[in-house]
Amino acid sequence: MVIVFALVALAVLGVLVTANWYVWRRLFRDTARGAGVRRAGAALVAGGWALAVGALVAERTGAPFWLQRVLGWPGFLWMALSVYLLLALLAGEAVRPLLRRYLERRAPAAPEPAAAPIPAGTAPAGTAPAAGPGEPAPAPAPATPLAVPSRRLFVSRVVGGAAAAAAVGTVGFGTYGVLNGPAVKRVTVPLAKLPRAAHGFRIAVVSDIHLGPVLGRGFAQKVVDTVNGTQPDLIAVVGDLVDGSVKDLGPGAAPLAGLSARHGTYFVTGNHEYFSGAEQWVEEVRRLGLLPLENARTELPHFDLAGVNDISGEDEGQGPDYARALGDRDRSRACVLLAHQPVMIHDAVEHGVDLQLSGHTHGGQLWPGPLLAAAANPTVAGLERYGDTQLYVSRGAGAWGPPTRVGAPSDVTVIELASRQA
Repeated sequence: MVIVFALVALAVLGVLVTANWYVWRRLFRDTARGAGVRRAGAALVAGGWALAVGALVAERTGAPFWLQRVLGWPGFLWMALSVYLLLALLAGEAVRPLLRRYLERRAPAAPEPAAAPIPAGTAPAGTAPAAGPGEPAPAPAPATPLAVPSRRLFVSRVVGGAAAAAAVGTVGFGTYGVLNGPAVKRVTVPLAKLPRAAHGFRIAVVSDIHLGPVLGRGFAQKVVDTVNGTQPDLIAVVGDLVDGSVKDLGPGAAPLAGLSARHGTYFVTGNHEYFSGAEQWVEEVRRLGLLPLENARTELPHFDLAGVNDISGEDEGQGPDYARALGDRDRSRACVLLAHQPVMIHDAVEHGVDLQLSGHTHGGQLWPGPLLAAAANPTVAGLERYGDTQLYVSRGAGAWGPPTRVGAPSDVTVIELASRQA
């Protein structure tokens, strides 16, 4: 097993090194004549990844919070930027030969003129004759024109510049989208067992806020304002609230005390809570006024609301317990289950749940991330049916790692339950 892990790690490292060498080559070696620019480019690429690895290690090892913040912004943004530099440069490979052909048609290379014989006693062209005795010094010969970049160098600079502009613009726009706060998405979900009296009941689903060294108190306040602005009947926080300890992030999470709904705010753990001290965070959210559902169920007036711990809690003996949360319930009543990861849907189906609310995937966060997320999750985002159970997966309100989203905008989803009797 250790050998397999080592081989996989070496393969991943080889791919990363090759990809970054390619980025350096296309952006710096192929576009610059001077060694100084090439060395500066190598330092930029290597330094960016040193910051990125440092940010990841600092977060996972619980380094001083100030150090996490110093490394987090540049390191995580470089991760996103490097992805889109690579994609843009790869796309540029298709443009490169087309641009060369276009330039060849517009300005074909002219052959150099053959050297004409120089008559005896005649100075070569561009050479001033020597001054005779008592004559003024001749004017200097015209300077040689500056060298014009070759066609290959010109194409490399155009493609490299366009790729850099596209990558910076993509990451900039995606980062602005996250920092600006999540949008509100509204989805109607009909439930066969829901009584007419509960028709139109609204649940605000909030997942994957990921408060940490990058997204802090100000972002938490934006999420709270967005949720409260929907005036929900109930709020469901379905995991991955934080990336860090209560000591470091307690002040950043304080605005969550302002969440307000008629039937309360409920919370279940996500996998990142188990990286950050799940027991302490459960107590902290309870102190802030949220109601943790740790493999538990509450009977609301017209349906049951249940919650299970995340799968990651199994390593600490705190994993999901469906029998405890759902085993003795009245199956004639509709049941809504809060479970962080979409893969938990299969257990929900077995226990007769009507609707599972999840997050975890971020919708892929950074394209082509959705393609990878689809390989590991039954549903990446949106509403799907599995037998008699429906699953809704939110893209999440925040972001992990780079505070950037591309092709997967953040959201707070308002689920409006609909009764078929209405």
